[in-house]
Amino acid sequence: MASLPKDPAEDAKKQSFWMTGNYVRTVHRTEQSFQACNDIVACFTERAKVEKQYAQQLSQWSSKWKTIVDSRPLYGSLMRAWQCFFTSTERLSTLHSSISQSLTAEEGKRVKTWQKEIFPKKLFCGFRESYNNKTSFSRAQKPWSKKLIKLEKVRVAYHKSCQREQAAVDKEKQANENTEMSPEKKQKITEAREKAREEKEQNKECYEKMLEDVTSYTPRYMEEMEAIFEQSQEEEKKRIEFLKQAFLSIHRHLDVTNNESVKAVYSELHQTLMSIDDQDDLKWWRNNRGPGMPTDWPKIEEWVPPVKKLNRKKRDKKRKEGQPVMIGGVKVRAVYDYVGEEGDELSFKAGEVFLKVEEEDDQGWCRGVLSGGKEGFYPANYVEVAEPGRVSCLWLHCTLGIQTTLLVCRSTMEFACGFVYVPPVTQMDGQRSNANVVKRSALLPPSNHIRPRMPPPPPPTNSAEP
Repeated sequence: MASLPKDPAEDAKKQSFWMTGNYVRTVHRTEQSFQACNDIVACFTERAKVEKQYAQQLSQWSSKWKTIVDSRPLYGSLMRAWQCFFTSTERLSTLHSSISQSLTAEEGKRVKTWQKEIFPKKLFCGFRESYNNKTSFSRAQKPWSKKLIKLEKVRVAYHKSCQREQAAVDKEKQANENTEMSPEKKQKITEAREKAREEKEQNKECYEKMLEDVTSYTPRYMEEMEAIFEQSQEEEKKRIEFLKQAFLSIHRHLDVTNNESVKAVYSELHQTLMSIDDQDDLKWWRNNRGPGMPTDWPKIEEWVPPVKKLNRKKRDKKRKEGQPVMIGGVKVRAVYDYVGEEGDELSFKAGEVFLKVEEEDDQGWCRGVLSGGKEGFYPANYVEVAEPGRVSCLWLHCTLGIQTTLLVCRSTMEFACGFVYVPPVTQMDGQRSNANVVKRSALLPPSNHIRPRMPPPPPPTNSAEP
């Protein structure tokens, strides 16, 4: 009985053998093997023509120069050595002619005969093996496909109910903030939100039940598909073994020289042919075209809130006008994964903690700093405050004033006692002041926490006594 892999690899494009309809690559392998046989016959038929032409050229060269050499006034061993070239060439020409005949009459005919026997065809249905494999795979995959379609429907319904619940929550939040809205209307909005939540829970329950049904059926589905696939593998194994022997036979015809350099070439070719291994080929096919392919098995896909598109014109305008910034920042924790689409956007994983250094703008974006120091924008609804009730930051504003030194610093601040800043001329609401801090400004503690910085006393006068 087949079983689900514990840690399946990702298959974002749904190319796995197990996904609906992807068995067709194994079905088409029969046609591809048949075409490969045609290509092999055509390839070595052309090589036979080359061998024949080469043999004719060798014979023509030998006849021409043998006549010329015989008419030259050479004699003795020098003449016999020269004539030996032509004798050897004639023998080589005869050998290449026999190679040409062998490649065409023996090897080509052998492959064609085997091809006709091993690839029987079915009337109006192409190859019998392809037809049988396609029928068997389709029959085994049909129940799985139906369950997968149902699973997709309940998944879509669940995600839509999540969207409706989120919309109801947002509407309820706006209603609670609206003091002019009547309590009866607020009650209706609250009831609508509760109804949306109940609908989401019902859809989630259906989704989980359907997924459980698909998961429980998967081992049986895998077992049936695996059995059909192994039958196809056995047929392909026979083809690989035959073509291996055909290549070796062709090699024996071509390897005819004793020259050391040519020997090296044919030796490398022989080693390559001897390295043909049906097990390695079948293993490769399994891992790249068969059951060994990475598969993205169905699993619960949580709904993620949509991200509002960042308006670049508004963002650039606010940058020029100046935006409140925080000293220190607020620790926030990511609730969802997010991958930044622009260069000035942050990317993070759910659970990652980083600093928020700028409050949410009217587009729903905040500015933050990751632990590695990278600063950028992120959607505000993708995070939550890591330490609720604790704010370790100060709002910055542009002001003018005189130099002042801090006497006491609260634990929420990010600078120590004695830090110099520039306060404004006036004080805000009698409690906090606006102040520039190192070319930036901030909301400071009440005025009783600060005092003006006193100028240093003048240096003592060293006047000489009379």
